[in-house]
Amino acid sequence: MKTQAVITGDIINFTKLPPAKRKSLIEDTAHLLKNWITEKVNAEIFRGDSYQVLFDQASEAITRSIQLVCWFKKHSDEKNKLSLGTRISIGIGEVSYIGKNVLNSDGEAFHLSGRNFDIMKDDEFLAIHTNDNEKNTGIEIILNFVNKYISNWTPGQAEVIFLLLEGKIQQEIAEELSLSQPSVNSRLRSAGWKEFEPAMKYLAYLVQQG
Repeated sequence: MKTQAVITGDIINFTKLPPAKRKSLIEDTAHLLKNWITEKVNAEIFRGDSYQVLFDQASEAITRSIQLVCWFKKHSDEKNKLSLGTRISIGIGEVSYIGKNVLNSDGEAFHLSGRNFDIMKDDEFLAIHTNDNEKNTGIEIILNFVNKYISNWTPGQAEVIFLLLEGKIQQEIAEELSLSQPSVNSRLRSAGWKEFEPAMKYLAYLVQQG
């Protein structure tokens, strides 16, 4: 059986949104998740504000998790001072079987994702676990750095990073957000992207090592 990655997450402060905004956000999030994968049943929202997605590659699960952090941050209601966020646990391991959808599937990756999600700390936005404890120690050290950066991102910085991870260049992002290219660059600089990006790439490298 090949190694895959499962992400389990929930939306921080979701219940504080008005019903109409909750409905809209969930519909948009479901559409986003299913567009990221080939098999649509491998992405599901459950319990109203929780979601689970199965990815073939651990590196993609990490990139998409950072995008999800940005996705919810950029949907914050700044006018009413309501910050949205997400907590995500990535489990990397074998998948025993696929059920009618991701929620009915099972295997090591699901166990590592779900069980570690349940014990995440309040200041933890991203957690990653494999079946290798030595590797997990190194991952945790890097994630301490990653989580500190994530906690400080603003909705404006998040919307730029989200599009950057979609593969857009700064000029394309500027046009999409009706900003100048220097403004996009300024947001990336203030978000610490120059320091954050290598850490994210090293995480992807580390989890894929045998």
